[in-house]
Amino acid sequence: MEPITTALKLRDARPNEIEEVSQLLVLAYQQYQKFLSPERWDWYRSNILDVKGRMADSDLIVAEVKDKIVGAVTLYPHGPDQGWPEGWAGIRLLAVHPDYRGHGIGRALMEECLSRCRKSGKQTIGLHTTELMEVARAMYERMGFTRAPEFDFHPDPESVVFAYRLDL
Repeated sequence: MEPITTALKLRDARPNEIEEVSQLLVLAYQQYQKFLSPERWDWYRSNILDVKGRMADSDLIVAEVKDKIVGAVTLYPHGPDQGWPEGWAGIRLLAVHPDYRGHGIGRALMEECLSRCRKSGKQTIGLHTTELMEVARAMYERMGFTRAPEFDFHPDPESVVFAYRLDL
């Protein structure tokens, strides 16, 4: 069998793929539902599903294997829209279909974001993640992202969303 990364194509999502990407994002993030209250999950799920609402300010990059979308990430080239300082870019909602995890797809999507940021002259890129997202956090740290606690936020009193940065 051909390795997945050999067949992997990264590209911008097409307008007719927004619903498919929305469903992929929810499927990828559904593993966290059990850790959230029903109200919090409903809010998060709604936010995840609003792919179309993010399109004006972001690049939606998809990973495709044999004509199937298996991953996606949202790149905000103009980070201040996401609470980052002027000059930063932001990454949000990195997702890989559960059946395709462990093949380097998430890292490939991240590398594409970094490449686009370097080409556009960005000097810093930021992202937010949570304690629950251990695999993603470990990957970000291996890629050189470091904690930026001054940009953490608290969606409710019991939780913190960790900020990370990478200087390009």
